[in-house]
Amino acid sequence: MDALLDTLRALVGPAHCLTDAAATAPYLRDWRGRYSGSAQAVVLPADTVQVADVVRFCAAAGVPIVPQGGNTGLCGGATPLADGKAVVINLSRLRQIRNVDPANNAITVDAGVTLAEVQAAAEGVGRLFPLSLASEGSCEVGGVISTNAGGVQVLRYGNTRELVLGLEVVLPDGRTWNGLRALRKDNTGYDLKQLFIGAEGTLGIITAATLKLFAKPRQSVTAWLAVAGPAAAVALLARLRGVAGDRVTAFELISRPSLALVLQHIPGARDPLAQPHPWYVLVELTDTLVSFDLAGVLETELAAAIAEGAVIDGTLAASETQAAALWRLRENISEAQKREGVSIKHDISVPVSAIPEFLERADAALEACYPGLRIVAFGHVGDGNLHYNQSRPSQDENAAFIARTDEVGRIVHDLVHELGGSISAEHGIGQLKRPLLPTYKSTIELDLMRRIKQAFDPEGRMNPGKVL
Repeated sequence: MDALLDTLRALVGPAHCLTDAAATAPYLRDWRGRYSGSAQAVVLPADTVQVADVVRFCAAAGVPIVPQGGNTGLCGGATPLADGKAVVINLSRLRQIRNVDPANNAITVDAGVTLAEVQAAAEGVGRLFPLSLASEGSCEVGGVISTNAGGVQVLRYGNTRELVLGLEVVLPDGRTWNGLRALRKDNTGYDLKQLFIGAEGTLGIITAATLKLFAKPRQSVTAWLAVAGPAAAVALLARLRGVAGDRVTAFELISRPSLALVLQHIPGARDPLAQPHPWYVLVELTDTLVSFDLAGVLETELAAAIAEGAVIDGTLAASETQAAALWRLRENISEAQKREGVSIKHDISVPVSAIPEFLERADAALEACYPGLRIVAFGHVGDGNLHYNQSRPSQDENAAFIARTDEVGRIVHDLVHELGGSISAEHGIGQLKRPLLPTYKSTIELDLMRRIKQAFDPEGRMNPGKVL
């Protein structure tokens, strides 16, 4: 143990090899407070060379490794196990924005750069990096890529996977693969970067990435709408995409219980409408052209939807400040839930057309088993991703309910599977959903995944106990 720590201190500097309980505590617990673990040390390398040195040493010593970024994940993927065998490699000191190339619409950054900092760097050259998450001020590029994060603009720009041009990765044996190619076309064999995207650090440690940039929108319009229900929301999405196409940048479904928690727990939050309604939609249209009448198109389609009874009420943001206030309501749902207490969370996806059926059947099945249950449902309707969470209003009753997570999850996940969906849409597998994969993944898929893991990490030392 002493020899291990001495070497780690020599590699990264004594100040960046943490062993004291108070110093390591923030790195050993997940954001939700659901998982806590133990580690021999938490090391914070300064650059890729130091990451490779630490990995090489740990590999030679047979020490498991847990890669970690901003530690904002929701599935325990960046939390070490309780056995205390691992070394946590936190990448938050890898802070360099290496290159910004507006002519090629590309940016290359270290893994420890936050998502907000990437957005700001793009803004600085008149470009857009479109990935947007509630945790964008603290989540880091390496973790975002390792979990293939989604966010609110997948409808137009795609998941993280679609935004990555190249990667730099430290492999489990300590070698560094430099795949930082800023190319849109490269047909020279297997697209290796795709193996590391969404792998949650089980195949290697992402230390840098080259990401796509886009033209910056020159106008936007944002609306908060009360809709007749999920089916009306899906129909409205189809209507708007039919006339505005990819100008529909975001389309979020929000239930009244979701909004109610925000109004209760987030200071300054205000209900956008005079009367409460069961379901809302937050929609955003953007365009790089100022000549296209975004507001006019939206108002015309909303008028038709109101006449048909699909939209009941609504408000259009009259300024960027008002638009930001509407978005804060959506972005603070998870934080409000955290302040309310522990809930059973499901990050699922189904075909967009199946969203109304899923919500109707899942609500009915859960209510039949657990009368009086509070269901908080919200998410990215445009890409079929729903956050579907349950709790009891009473904290005393909620503790007993949380103990039934597995049986609640089985009801939800069985229905998702029946409808051709996925048990994890954008938060990964981590520790939380690892036991579920044999039930909802085919034996062929699991076999192929295990073969890839064996090829890259035959000793199983990269982020053990996660994904597979």
